[in-house]
Amino acid sequence: MTPEQLSAALRTALTDAVAAGDLAVDVPAEVRVERPRNRDHGDWSTNVALQLAKLAGMPPREVAALLADRVGRVDGVKAVDIAGPGFLNITLDAASAGELARSIVEAGDAYGRNDSEAGHVINLEFISGNPTGDLHIGHTRWAALGDALARLLRASAAEVTTEYYINDAGAQMDKFGASIIARLKGEDVPEGGYPGEYVTELGRKALAERPDLLDLPADEAVAVARDLGYRLQLAAIQKTLDDFGVHFDVWFSESQLHSGGAVEQAVERLREQGHVFDQEGAVWLRTTDFTDDKDRVLIRANGEPTYFAADAAYYLSKKDRGFPEKIYLLGADHHGYVNRLKAIAACAGDDPQQNIEVLIGQLVNIAGERMGKRRGNAIYMDELIDWLGTDALRYSLARYPADSPLSLDGEELRKQTNDNPVFYVQYAHARTSNVARLAGEDGVSRADGFDPSLLSDPTEAALLAILGDFPRVVAQAAHLREPHRVARYLEDLAGHFHKWYDTCRVRPMTADEEVTDLHRSRLWLNDATRQVLANGLALLGVSAPERM
Repeated sequence: MTPEQLSAALRTALTDAVAAGDLAVDVPAEVRVERPRNRDHGDWSTNVALQLAKLAGMPPREVAALLADRVGRVDGVKAVDIAGPGFLNITLDAASAGELARSIVEAGDAYGRNDSEAGHVINLEFISGNPTGDLHIGHTRWAALGDALARLLRASAAEVTTEYYINDAGAQMDKFGASIIARLKGEDVPEGGYPGEYVTELGRKALAERPDLLDLPADEAVAVARDLGYRLQLAAIQKTLDDFGVHFDVWFSESQLHSGGAVEQAVERLREQGHVFDQEGAVWLRTTDFTDDKDRVLIRANGEPTYFAADAAYYLSKKDRGFPEKIYLLGADHHGYVNRLKAIAACAGDDPQQNIEVLIGQLVNIAGERMGKRRGNAIYMDELIDWLGTDALRYSLARYPADSPLSLDGEELRKQTNDNPVFYVQYAHARTSNVARLAGEDGVSRADGFDPSLLSDPTEAALLAILGDFPRVVAQAAHLREPHRVARYLEDLAGHFHKWYDTCRVRPMTADEEVTDLHRSRLWLNDATRQVLANGLALLGVSAPERM
């Protein structure tokens, strides 16, 4: 029996109790079941009796008793106990619990997918680094988290579009072009420019494409260098992200907002909403009406739009493109953006509690020897990939809540020991693959039989229980925007598997031992574990190796 089937049985019990006149409540669309923290309390638990007691006008334990009697008669339920103020603890018989192994194997890659976020249409923007330099360690954390969140939301039936906002407008781009020209001439970069060695490399590549670059008039040379450098640097960013397994549905250019008139149109649209005012020659948005600490300038007195105006135009662009929900993943230095972005949503006529969500990530540091030697003191994504590998990076960065400062030891992440969480989980998957491979060589085949009632060892009951919890973990991680819940679940699952492996044998112990349904049934459980480990790692963008 799967958790979904048990939930449906509980809902049927409620419906029957209402039909019999024993309860007077509206039956909820879903009855949630969860795995108890203490295995002595059964396989599954629900607090539905406590939730409905007030509506029913009855003590919670009386509601629980009505349900316990009905649920206890369901095939596959061994026992139903009432605990505390009215919790129902449910124990399945071995056959019913073991049937989950077959369900998981037959579901394959689909196991864990759910419809908890169905109907949500989301634009998820993350990283959005400037195209004037390489992606650094902070971007790396957001790449791991943002991509994992997109995978989780899609696995929970949300319609998600991932988007990278290219900050390719403003004076920074001209300074970028001027820095390239300065490096080609052997001069110092201008104040506020870009001194990294990568700028010299971009200059050499730009000169290869435009041999006449240094012969052009100064302003034209800067403009050409800017455009060539931008194209080359953006391609380098895309290549690094591709190496990291992160792919965006949309690459949105800020400069297009300006060249296409979207910024001016945004100002007028917000004025029509009644939130724009003129003062001291500038155009302002009255964001203080919506929790911002001060009103914001949209157009300066000299007629130049501010970055905030572009932010407003960008928000309206997302709205116009059909995204009711917009999630922004921003870096640690962007706390001040939260209220102003929510104020933009409110000024645009949206509900800032429903239509926009801003997640702020904290700083991350990875200690070790492989720093950004070529480009100063910062650590860059491509160097991190070369040093630690994509799997270790993605798993380790997704393993912690986004709002917690993070310090990792790079050399620890390279170790192949059980103290390294990503190795621990990947090794569990490799071990399940090895078990299946060797069992096949010994003639153990799932197709020859399956008796779930034989999966009665305590380690098997515990393993089945955690396997059954996977869909709930995925749904919860998606809803709370917390990919780390999947990583921690996988580590717990790996621990249960290793204990089971040490206790229960899938293969015959000796050459003359007969292959029985116990071996075959345990192979089903082994393969179910392999499937869930693979599915969970895929949600984090991490590979599931078959050999290690």
